[in-house]
Amino acid sequence: MNPSEPSQAAALFRTLQFAARKHRDQRRKGSARAPYINHLIDVTRLLAEVGSVKETVLLQAAILHDTIEDTETSQAELEKEFGPEVAGIVAEVTDNKSLPKADRKRLQIEHAPSLSNSAKQLKIADKISNISEIGPDEPPDWSAERRREYLAWAQQVVSGCREANPALERRFDEVVAERHRALQTVA
Repeated sequence: MNPSEPSQAAALFRTLQFAARKHRDQRRKGSARAPYINHLIDVTRLLAEVGSVKETVLLQAAILHDTIEDTETSQAELEKEFGPEVAGIVAEVTDNKSLPKADRKRLQIEHAPSLSNSAKQLKIADKISNISEIGPDEPPDWSAERRREYLAWAQQVVSGCREANPALERRFDEVVAERHRALQTVA
């Protein structure tokens, strides 16, 4: 390691601090209304723990993956703070919020096969984290049908990301099966 470069831990903590500041007022949709940063930590943990990802750039991108989409952060700002590789991965997984939700969801399915390997791994980890929160009563304002539709849509997105990280793909399939079983009890 170049002595002038920060350690992986230092780089990740700096990235976490940036993301926590950007997402400080955001909450998850579940009834617990958990701080949004918990989702970013979970996605990063899934990449490292389940996917055995060690690349600092991808782990930083995981922490930052929703900053362009959900905060006032620009790709240029991410590039300045974290470099073009991190900003590029984040940009790959960022939805264009000026489009209607149905179009954004369709585009995620269409674009998944053309994502970089890093972006595909990040997309899978993000979907695992998101669907892990789907249950018979969660999110509380979603109907059972909407929960099932979300699972089906997530499967379509991840189908375009296959062969990027077999361990993440296995975990995704396990979590989808668990969520489907949990939703069988819901009318």
